[in-house]
Amino acid sequence: MSQPRWTVVVPVKRLAAAKSRLRGALPGVPHEELALALAADTVRAVRACPAVAEILVVTDDPRMGAAARQAGARVLPDQPDAGLNAAFRHGASAAPGGWVAGLTADLPALRPAELAAALAAAQAAPAVRRFVADAPGGGTVLLAAPPGTPLDPRFGTDSAAAHAASGALPLTGDWPSLRRDVDTAADLTVAAGIGLGPRSAALVGAHCPAGAPG
Repeated sequence: MSQPRWTVVVPVKRLAAAKSRLRGALPGVPHEELALALAADTVRAVRACPAVAEILVVTDDPRMGAAARQAGARVLPDQPDAGLNAAFRHGASAAPGGWVAGLTADLPALRPAELAAALAAAQAAPAVRRFVADAPGGGTVLLAAPPGTPLDPRFGTDSAAAHAASGALPLTGDWPSLRRDVDTAADLTVAAGIGLGPRSAALVGAHCPAGAPG
């Protein structure tokens, strides 16, 4: 019997305000272009994951909305306009039922197979909320909830500890592309070593033909 398929919620800030610590990471590349590329590559990878039935992108940015629709996502306006956790809750509330995951929008090296493996692991008994920490271990890249259980996101500073304290269980698989969120130029270099999605790779390649930010 096949595993139930997922709804994945991906909030994206207005591009001008997104990923502020990355500003200037690629000199000569407009910041909004880089932020858009990271998010668009994330959504593209999610769309290619066979475990995912629907992607809900929560954003008020028109360019991101257009890119998300082009990738096959459903776009919801950020009606709460109250930060990342409110956007996750808003997206989850629009899910049609079943298994729901919240995913950060800064995973440009994400491999669909790794996402599928993490989602499958999240469905193991007992049926409780589960999360995947980022590569450094303090943040969260993925939060998953079974049917009938609120997502209850706690993204932000020390979110891995916050999710654990809220009753979510950690998932500890070897998923480097899923764990590699990009907040800084150093993170982008590591993600480039894993292998970026096409939009991010084009920007990085144009800036540094060797394939990594200088």
